[in-house]
Amino acid sequence: MIPVISRYENIKSLINNSNVNIIAVSKMFSKEAISPLIDHGHLHFGENKVQEAQSKWAEIKKNKPSIKLHMIGRLQTNKAKEAVMLFDYIHSLDNQKLANTLAKQENNLNKKLKYFIQVNIGNEKQKSGINIDVLDDFYYYCTRELKIDIIGLMVIPPNDGQEIVYFKKLMELNKLLGLKELSMGMSSDFKIALNYETTFIRIGTSIFGNRN
Repeated sequence: MIPVISRYENIKSLINNSNVNIIAVSKMFSKEAISPLIDHGHLHFGENKVQEAQSKWAEIKKNKPSIKLHMIGRLQTNKAKEAVMLFDYIHSLDNQKLANTLAKQENNLNKKLKYFIQVNIGNEKQKSGINIDVLDDFYYYCTRELKIDIIGLMVIPPNDGQEIVYFKKLMELNKLLGLKELSMGMSSDFKIALNYETTFIRIGTSIFGNRN
């Protein structure tokens, strides 16, 4: 079996919940590296940069429209139009200006995406995301004023060994908002996230190996 497929199947074997989706994070990997997983029938893939995603996925998605592409990196407003054209999910919605621009582009392009609000759970200055104290206001602004489809919250927790605390907190915030989906857990911590009702785990190196 191709190493990519065996690693992918190994991760699948650790998940005993049919609601959990694996996003294969293909940033910095070539089409050749990811094609075995596409041929294997996997549908959810994640990218960090719009430009890289365009060069890699535009043609693939034309031929395989069932593939769902997830924007998991920070999104600049000047790339919103391209993002709406290419992606199906945005995991990094983190400010009002970006929300306004995405809503406008959805209208212009007559396309609806699914969104996660990125939460800055550890209040880290260097990290993007909405602070917990304004999360409610931002959520209601996005859903009521802009009418964009917020399906859940997303987090990249601080690297301080307290993932359990952060995942539990995000799960509770998600429930308070009545949201069904949760984007949390990466190669290093997805096993912990599985205990806190995550529905999308973002796995790169554990599937594709180390990036050059």
